[in-house]
Amino acid sequence: MHTTMRTAVSRWIPIGVVNLLLALAPGLAAAAPMSFSIALSGSEQVPPVSPAGSGSAKLTYDPATRNLTWDIMVSGTGSAVTMAHLHGPAMAGKDAPPVIWLSKKGSEVQGPIKGAATLTEEQAAMLKSGELYINVHTKDHPKGEVRGQVIVPKG
Repeated sequence: MHTTMRTAVSRWIPIGVVNLLLALAPGLAAAAPMSFSIALSGSEQVPPVSPAGSGSAKLTYDPATRNLTWDIMVSGTGSAVTMAHLHGPAMAGKDAPPVIWLSKKGSEVQGPIKGAATLTEEQAAMLKSGELYINVHTKDHPKGEVRGQVIVPKG
């Protein structure tokens, strides 16, 4: 290879590396885990439940693995919590079927509801588009006593 050609090639290598990094940067940024904080209330139920308990949920989603973890606290419900789900696809004010059990199916629910699941591509798309909601069901309100829409955090 001639010296002139070697010099020309060596000048283009850093530009190529920079372009490659710029091309990969959006994908790397999109792969960062996302944290959600969701308020749960009876006023979000369809139809609203009053009086109802209240609660909060903390979710963490890793887009690289589609792994979702949750920690849900509920208090002040009129009766025992029987189950909890993520429902979808539905925006606030609309109902949808359960798509993920958050509590252990068939077991009594006591204390915080904690767990993890790997979402399907369809469930991940619903999560990212704000079309999932948490619904906590109780003995007195089998269709749900407290609910909260999962909204993608800004930024």
